[in-house]
Amino acid sequence: MTVSRPELEEIVDGLSADQKQISPKYFYDERGSKLFDDITRLPEYYLTNTELGIMRDNIDEIVELVGKQASLIEFGSGSSLKTRVLLEHLSELAAYVPVDISEEHLYASAERIRARFPHIEVIPVVADFTKEFELPEPMVLPIRNVIYFPGSTIGNFEHDMAMELLRVMHHEAGKNGALLIGVDLQKDPEIIESAYNDAAGVTAEFNLNVLEHLNRDYGTNFDVDEFSHSANYDVEKGRVVIELVSHADQKVELGDTQFDIADGEAILTEYSHKYTLEGFREMASAAGFNVEKVWTDANRLFSVQFLMRD
Repeated sequence: MTVSRPELEEIVDGLSADQKQISPKYFYDERGSKLFDDITRLPEYYLTNTELGIMRDNIDEIVELVGKQASLIEFGSGSSLKTRVLLEHLSELAAYVPVDISEEHLYASAERIRARFPHIEVIPVVADFTKEFELPEPMVLPIRNVIYFPGSTIGNFEHDMAMELLRVMHHEAGKNGALLIGVDLQKDPEIIESAYNDAAGVTAEFNLNVLEHLNRDYGTNFDVDEFSHSANYDVEKGRVVIELVSHADQKVELGDTQFDIADGEAILTEYSHKYTLEGFREMASAAGFNVEKVWTDANRLFSVQFLMRD
């Protein structure tokens, strides 16, 4: 693959920080994308099935709010599992635009969607959706853009970065645009921690794969066998802290740069923030969105929310 200078600089900056970190976007090479699909089917991972249940229970109202002849733009499309629930009911959609950084996985997913919904124009866009990107022009002119961001992926971003992402969505939605988003809610810490420490070890494999990805495609030399997965819920800050912990002193190289990693030192790979409804409403409002409708499951584990652009 072609490696861009901004990506190399981002990795170097992350590993040079006092708290070493790797952006979660590097989880999603082809293997990482497949492993995440596996995670969504784990019994401990309540998020996917709960969100699917909310959508199925409220699909008529969701479709009415999306409206006719919309362009549905999915940020971080993955396998588009939940999107199929929407596409089965959005009979007058102008286009479906999945956006993802993992090119091969994105195109494979788009082909499956085309085969399942041949009447819908599917236009995949390879892009880093945390930054503004150019939208394609569908054959049918959309009346509005609806950004779709399921799975509570918004929780992976710290507050300032989440705000920036919401502003990108605000820009891409355009005039009269909207946002349909999944937002995980604060709840019993035991339920949360179990979701990120599954018994089968798939989440650990997914986390460790980020090092395999960097070694293969970016030229680092992490000793992956000397790292282990760690995920703990910080109740005070309302977030899961996901890390890779080294079990040996290591010297890792990337080009001409060398990083010392101490035995016991942790590399932050992801946060997963859990929100209160009011807390998310305030953040969305600051980014230019008004929360029009919130749907939750009976146990209030998760929410699906429809936001209108100011």
